[in-house]
Amino acid sequence: MAVRAVRGAVQLERDEAGHLEEQVGALLTAVLERNELTLDDLISVWFTATPDLHSAFPAAAARKLGMVDVPLICAQELDIVGAMPRVVRILAHIESDRPKAEIAHVYLGAAGALRKDIAQ
Repeated sequence: MAVRAVRGAVQLERDEAGHLEEQVGALLTAVLERNELTLDDLISVWFTATPDLHSAFPAAAARKLGMVDVPLICAQELDIVGAMPRVVRILAHIESDRPKAEIAHVYLGAAGALRKDIAQ
């Protein structure tokens, strides 16, 4: 079993706690499903949020999905002029037998424009 990294992102329509939890939950669920992962396959998840998001911690959405024994951390994304607003990104470390080229990176909705080269 190898350690792999999975990227993903979602752009929120608004900065509201319920909406953030819903969208981050959808992102995490898609990452798990598209990579055929279980919670036991997760090593850790790093979340970043753009500076315009203040309503909730993205990690709270992960806890609601049952990620209670997975190390999670949140950080603020760089405040770059012209960057896409209201975006939550993830970097998940996983155990998987999949080759790197077969890892499904998940960019939902408008966030697909962030990484057209790896978004699936």
